Amino acid sequence: MNNTRTLPLPVRDPYSWMGRILLALAGAGLAALAATIVCALGARLVYAGRALPGVTAAGVDLRGMDRAQIEAALDQAVTYPDQGIIVLQDGARQWVAKPRELGVTVDVRAMAEQALAVGREGPLPTRLRAQLETWLRGKPIGPILVFDQNAGAVYLRHLAQQTDRPPLEASLAVEGLEVVMQVGQIGRLLDLPATLEALTPIVSRMYDADVPLVVQETPPRVLDASEEADLVRSILSQPLTLTVGDTAVPGSASDGSWTLEPAALAPMLRFDEVTGEDGSRYEVSADPQSLMGFLEPLAPDLERQPENVRFIFNDETHQLDLLREAIAGRSLDLSASIQAITEGLNAGEHEIPLAFQMTEPEVGSEATAESLGITENVVTVSTYFAGSSAARIHNIATAAAAFHGLLIAPGGTLSMADVLGDISLETGYAEALIILGDRTINGVGGGVCQVSTTLFRAAFFGGYQIDERHPHAYLVSYYQQGPHSPGPGLDATVFAPQVDFRFTNDSPYWLLMETYVYGTQIVWKFYSTSDGRHVEWTTTGPQDVVEAPEPLYRENPELAEGVIKQVDYQADGMNVTVTRTVTRDGQIIHDDVFRTHYLPWRAIYEYGPGTELPEDAHTE
Repeated sequence: MNNTRTLPLPVRDPYSWMGRILLALAGAGLAALAATIVCALGARLVYAGRALPGVTAAGVDLRGMDRAQIEAALDQAVTYPDQGIIVLQDGARQWVAKPRELGVTVDVRAMAEQALAVGREGPLPTRLRAQLETWLRGKPIGPILVFDQNAGAVYLRHLAQQTDRPPLEASLAVEGLEVVMQVGQIGRLLDLPATLEALTPIVSRMYDADVPLVVQETPPRVLDASEEADLVRSILSQPLTLTVGDTAVPGSASDGSWTLEPAALAPMLRFDEVTGEDGSRYEVSADPQSLMGFLEPLAPDLERQPENVRFIFNDETHQLDLLREAIAGRSLDLSASIQAITEGLNAGEHEIPLAFQMTEPEVGSEATAESLGITENVVTVSTYFAGSSAARIHNIATAAAAFHGLLIAPGGTLSMADVLGDISLETGYAEALIILGDRTINGVGGGVCQVSTTLFRAAFFGGYQIDERHPHAYLVSYYQQGPHSPGPGLDATVFAPQVDFRFTNDSPYWLLMETYVYGTQIVWKFYSTSDGRHVEWTTTGPQDVVEAPEPLYRENPELAEGVIKQVDYQADGMNVTVTRTVTRDGQIIHDDVFRTHYLPWRAIYEYGPGTELPEDAHTE
């Protein structure tokens, strides 16, 4: 930028006559000395308090000007603070500023001092040499600019109101079934020191320039949650189904599925910030506590004990034929299930299997007769139940089937109550006569004691350890039927869970049980390998017999007039003691005494109102 202005001097130029003197003296070889003397004299006489010839600044010839004149001339000549153009840029936005607005001024006083100091500083020889050089070559005075960065910062702070913004995190929420997502915002902060530093070399050279603002950006941890929002919309687009997966047993009532409708699932969803190699993002998951509240009630029904394989012994090949595959035990793994649900949701799945802790059974389907030590039939026992109702026969078959093919480990104890489980209409049992307290009534599972009595006799005659046995309250005629009946004192009742029958396989070999119901006969077989045990037993037979009381007639308003129905049967009371001695290699391994006290039991008849009773009938 060339702003040159020449101002007239108020004195005559003495160099016209000095030049003539120098020319004259030069001929005599004294030009250098003469020039020095003349300059010194001129500076002292003519330019006292004024700029010497040759001194310039900003294109202005300052010779002969005093301080005030120099300052006035430079103030007019140096127009950069007011006419310069600085374009501050922030992306597509621009702000045009004058250097003076940014705190840029010209120090004309300092420039005037420098101009007046030319040729007047240092010892005399130095001053004379400087004056001569200035006269011969000229002496430009550079502009002296002042950049007041405090003033510049004030201007930039005004711009910062338009450029600065705080960082905002992306947000994700569900309102009802609507997914609400807000994109985050990158924070921006005008860096005042760095911007002022970028301006300094430009204004110091009095350039017009485009200067990018230095802005520090602070990105939020999560800038965009669009993908997660789309995922949540997908999750809520249809119900979530939880399944048992590949641990299911076909036909098992506990192997169903459970559905969470979107309206129930939406409040469970949560969005947690997670940090990975690519930065932070939101992880979509279901709230663990909410899921725990949903899953915990399912756990008991989903729990399953491991079940050994079931076989039947092939009497021809002496090998085991598969009856039912082994079943692994399981329990619902709540933590792993919650994790599986979270992972499934993030994968966009709408059907997710629950996670289980699995327990392998002791005997798998690959077991053999040789590996289990099962080589022969070690005991077979039968009981009979002629005269039983269809319901009682049904219950006997149902209960017996629970033991068919069952294995008992060496040293293992069998509990009938555990094997039978819940005896109810839901598990396949029917109503038949049962003994309850001092009465015989219709109840679910009547006939199961035929099964427990048969098992007791198999364990008794097989020589196995009897751990728990309870006799019936009165003598039941069914248990005395059939050939080779051992008589009273060898029955056992079960009323789960209070009353149980338990025995232990105290042999070194596995024990396989098979049960068969033929008409009105139940056959129980034990297969194992004989360890040489021998059973001897005795019975006292009936002792202290007490005759049954007279029959009792009881009115039943549900029966029609003239109808008489027997609901209980008489039995004499008695005491029976059975002893058993089990030996092996001459050593006694069991020496048992089974004492049974049967109560005298009266026959009971029910009749409809108005029915004529026998003359000797005893009524309540």
